[in-house]
Amino acid sequence: MPIHRAIEPGAAWTELVVTDADWDAASAELLTAMLSQLVLIRTFEEFVLDLAAKGLIHGPAHSSIGQEGGAVGSCISLTSRDTVNGSHRGHHQFLAKVLTHLHPDGIDPAKPVPEDVREALLRTLREICGLARGFSRGRGGSMHLRWDEAGAIGTNAIVGGGVPLAAGSAWAHKHAGTDAVAVSYFGDGAMNIGSVLETFNLAAAWSLPLCFFVENNQYAVSTHIAEVTAETRLSGRGPGFGIRSWKVDGMDPLAVHLVLQEALEHLRAGRGPVLVEAEVYRYFHQNGPFPGSAFRYRTKEEERQWRQRDPLDTVARHLVRRGILAQEDIAGCIQQAKELMAELGEVILEPKPDGKPNEKRIKPQEWPDAGIVDEGVRGDLSELAELPFTDLGDHAGELVESSFIGAIAGVLARRMETDPRVVVMGEDVHRLNGGTNGATRGLSERFPERVLGTPISENAFAGLGGGLAMDGRFRPIVEFMYADFMWVAADQLFNQIGKARHMFGGTGTVPLVLRSKVAMGTGYGSQHSMDPAGIFATAPGWRIVAPSTPYDYIGLMNTALACDDPVVVLEHVDLYQSRGPTIADDYDHYLPVGKAAVRRRGSAITVITYLAMTQYVLAAVEDVGIDAEVIDLRWLDRASLDWDTIAASVQKCNTVLIAEQGTQGTSYGGWLADEIQRRLFDWLDAPIERVTGGEASPSISKVLERAAFAGTEEVAAKLRQMAEV
Repeated sequence: MPIHRAIEPGAAWTELVVTDADWDAASAELLTAMLSQLVLIRTFEEFVLDLAAKGLIHGPAHSSIGQEGGAVGSCISLTSRDTVNGSHRGHHQFLAKVLTHLHPDGIDPAKPVPEDVREALLRTLREICGLARGFSRGRGGSMHLRWDEAGAIGTNAIVGGGVPLAAGSAWAHKHAGTDAVAVSYFGDGAMNIGSVLETFNLAAAWSLPLCFFVENNQYAVSTHIAEVTAETRLSGRGPGFGIRSWKVDGMDPLAVHLVLQEALEHLRAGRGPVLVEAEVYRYFHQNGPFPGSAFRYRTKEEERQWRQRDPLDTVARHLVRRGILAQEDIAGCIQQAKELMAELGEVILEPKPDGKPNEKRIKPQEWPDAGIVDEGVRGDLSELAELPFTDLGDHAGELVESSFIGAIAGVLARRMETDPRVVVMGEDVHRLNGGTNGATRGLSERFPERVLGTPISENAFAGLGGGLAMDGRFRPIVEFMYADFMWVAADQLFNQIGKARHMFGGTGTVPLVLRSKVAMGTGYGSQHSMDPAGIFATAPGWRIVAPSTPYDYIGLMNTALACDDPVVVLEHVDLYQSRGPTIADDYDHYLPVGKAAVRRRGSAITVITYLAMTQYVLAAVEDVGIDAEVIDLRWLDRASLDWDTIAASVQKCNTVLIAEQGTQGTSYGGWLADEIQRRLFDWLDAPIERVTGGEASPSISKVLERAAFAGTEEVAAKLRQMAEV
């Protein structure tokens, strides 16, 4: 008969329960500080719900009423250097961190509310209402609250979307040599999101000081946790990743505080991440001022039972029991908070002209100027103002032939050597003598702490890179082995990294470089061959670099790394073994943003292209013998296109061909053709022509693969056709 041996997880999983003795041992200062925060947050949330009921909140108002105990109990344990991010239901998390930052020793409930607290509540209210003087100038609203100074690095509308970003913050804390920690708040629904589980694994593997704080409020909108998860004790997932885990009553702020004390000791000692599951309950529906029972997915009796465990009432009861405060003191604290919120309401509201009695509206002067709608999508590039930009023509007599892959390896090594902020991460970048293509050759041996071989989890490590960039102390270079893998990490790339600067008011920076290769022609098939330029060009926030020579690669990578915007640097496998001009033993030159290269002068047709297609276009032009002007764009994004060079050529040639290798559906040229026609229509003698691949992605079959993408032959055929017209 076989023998069965029980296997115990390597990480502990416990439940912490407090007793009256713990309440008796808690200091009066701690309990009064908790009361003040609970009262201010509860009253703030009640006021927000009242505004929502009156139609004065545009968009959702995800109330945290009932869940404040988890946020207050945990944040009151943190320092201003510690960072937190949260979920769409994050007012309480944000405010608890802000209040602790402003008054780390607590707010006395018997005294007037401090002026800095009043100002913070007003800025938060303004942000939730979408007003100009909110923390993010009204762009974030209820679901995107951020104040870096307080260590509140952003709540998030995507379920689980902020968790990888928090891992980046934790990595920065650790590798900057501090004992600061990061806390990521999310709900029970996020426990089934892939990016969250990927980040569990990554944080544990890299021993990051990150607390995963699960607010288990039992419901994802109207779906009960037992309907979607067999093991409803969500903290049980932690030990499977080697993460020390706790379960605690989140309606009990002291219990949460004591758990966080244990968790923080673990984190600050460098023993890796922790998971805390706090069982809480939201008194209202997913959004708005009505209880869940009004929508019939839970009963009034269930809601009554949870309300009997109210965190504010619990703290108040123990304060009275111990004689620290009288019931009248608590009532006075609550009344003061209500009067404060009414005063803040008067700041932003006024009677509605011709409205009903007591009907209010937002004061017109509170709204942001509509003219700033696109401001801050990307930065103004002022960080590049002092760079010594040059181009190929500035180095006559200094040029030598170099391999393209050698230029990549050389410039990455040079930047890591001269800038300790640069961190490289990706699959196998630390092995195989420089990753799968040799681009990181020698780096892991020289910089082992800054060359990070990742798990196969693009969502997690792309998001970690994003959080690292937003932290500001490091400049990550994230490598995707193939461009197609961006779809796996689409939320982190496009919802998080790309939108962050604008969404949070246009003041922060996201200095991340994403390297990825286009692998058409390698036989890797439909899921490893895409050109992502067209996707990134239509996504806000990103800059796009497409170098076609070794010289360009070095100059463009240097500029990308100096830029405070996220930049995707595209590489083509056809170029890796190619050779071209560069400066001998010089990896320090910079190419300016928004400057294309005219690779061939001509007057008959303007041919616009990029990346490896440049060499195929030049070959086709020579083969056909047409007097074409060939423009290699270098920069592809909307903000960085060299319209001066494009316009000068179009005005000379009056005919345009856009040539690219990739498929029709995700074509970059479709967008570019539309832009050229809008800007330069009067100079065109004919419709813009395009060369692309087919509709289908490249296949494994050598014959079908070649038929799916464009090259010299297709460009030559199109040029002959245009010459005949």
